[in-house]
Amino acid sequence: MSRAPSAPRRAFTTRRRVATVGVALVAATSLAACAQSQREAGGGEGGTLTFGAAGAPDGFDPFYASDGETFRVSRQIMEGLVGFKPGSADVEPELAESWEHSPDGKSWTFKLRTGVKFHDGTDFNAEAVCKNFQRMFDQTGAGQNQALSYYWIENFGGFSDGKTPSLYQSCESPDPTTAVVHLTRASSKFPDILGLPSFSMQSPTAMEKYKANDVQAQGDSFVYPEYSRSQPTGTGPFKFASYDEGNGTIKLVRNEEYWGEKAKLNELIFRIIPDETVRKQELESGAIDGYDFPNAADLKALRDAGHNVQVRDPFNIMYLGITQKNNPALKDVKVRQALAYALDRETLVKANLPEGASVATQFYPDTVDGYADDVQKYPHDPAKAKQLLAEAGVPNLTVNFYWPTEVTRPYMPDPQGIYNALAENLRAAGITVNPVSKPWNGGYIDDVDNARADIFLLGWTGDYNTPDNFIGTFFGTTENRFYTAGSPWGADLANQLKAADAEPDEAKREQMYQDINRKLMSEYLPAIPLSHSPPAIVTSAEVEGLQTSPLTAEEFASVSISGQ
Repeated sequence: MSRAPSAPRRAFTTRRRVATVGVALVAATSLAACAQSQREAGGGEGGTLTFGAAGAPDGFDPFYASDGETFRVSRQIMEGLVGFKPGSADVEPELAESWEHSPDGKSWTFKLRTGVKFHDGTDFNAEAVCKNFQRMFDQTGAGQNQALSYYWIENFGGFSDGKTPSLYQSCESPDPTTAVVHLTRASSKFPDILGLPSFSMQSPTAMEKYKANDVQAQGDSFVYPEYSRSQPTGTGPFKFASYDEGNGTIKLVRNEEYWGEKAKLNELIFRIIPDETVRKQELESGAIDGYDFPNAADLKALRDAGHNVQVRDPFNIMYLGITQKNNPALKDVKVRQALAYALDRETLVKANLPEGASVATQFYPDTVDGYADDVQKYPHDPAKAKQLLAEAGVPNLTVNFYWPTEVTRPYMPDPQGIYNALAENLRAAGITVNPVSKPWNGGYIDDVDNARADIFLLGWTGDYNTPDNFIGTFFGTTENRFYTAGSPWGADLANQLKAADAEPDEAKREQMYQDINRKLMSEYLPAIPLSHSPPAIVTSAEVEGLQTSPLTAEEFASVSISGQ
């Protein structure tokens, strides 16, 4: 991503991307006009679509969420100042028609759409924008908990109490159509982060009326206010209607007062069906019209049955994590390199991942800025692995290898099969493997986050298209699941990532991230990149107009069902 310091605008070019990731002021205005003309083309009646959701949302206020099922619902109801171009991870105008920044990258001026109203009739304007930012910044008590305000903490940092530094400083509204957001430093991820559901614009009137901030801790869980449970209020093409928790059914209805092209569907229903096999059966019976993340082994059968299987472009990474806290041998980079040489990633991709998957050479796809073509590679070489282990003085290395049960992830469709393949590779290199399997939400993530695993399977689907969203998230602090606090280079890596994110010069920032990627794969190697995998989504043959997203962030306003 880039922000040229010499001009108050944001113009990006990247040798790997055909589409522009950032949007310059002039381009943004042009895109906005185009999007407006398309929206004004008008919608149509499209009946009811029922989609099989893999789990229940935590609530319907996306600010207090970090789970995909909450976001799947909220992105139909709410919109951000910026959005993502359909079918890509690239930023485009949404509630802001255009934007520009100051030469130092710290002040951002957004020109807002006019004539937009929240679902409760409240005007969307600059005052509403600033109230949203201040609401997020002013969190207290339980609202500052990492589990609740995860995306704010990960992207902006601290809150208005000043206990922790924050990227956000203030917001002002010089006129109803102009909002100015002030940051404490330049950041490569701004304004892209504003496209995340957590930072959607919500009605200040509804948030005040239904006490949106009144979330309370209760033991290890939280009690959410009425706003989050039944009154989420945005500007989007669908409005919240009801949540039948007993039957696991969420109902949205078309927003007839939407500012642009109205949704084609009258109703959009999400049915909570945790079991993937059951979701498949419900699709086959006609009880639902689609579901996400079908098993790769089922794709051919689903296509043969006449269903529409769409495979997204991969925008993710699966990696073998390495924790250096408990096993002293893993602190030696030669041992970590031995693990990398031991793994047959080519065969893993061909045998265990869906068509279109590829071997990863670094921690994000080559469509992201800062990707370095000349990083150190680790081809499958068991003899090299044994040599490095001998040089490190641990020819009989033993590792506790964690893998998750009761889960499929976009980047990890078959955890057990992937574990089996990698464990066999390690054993062939003379490494003793002690398997540890736990349910994803039943101890696995807790053990990984608390550095109890020696090595483990995990990954990430990008939220937006910047290096910081990947390697900044993984290694941007020393308090991480890789326990880089115990490494002599951990703090250096974290500082390098902070400096790269804050660099406003595009060319210099690109070089900084390339250098970091080279060091990650040669000097540091805190984990081993495995693969990029394209997740699928399936709908019945009657469903039309679904545009897939590499962010797994589909919107349903364009969808209709033939015959309804």
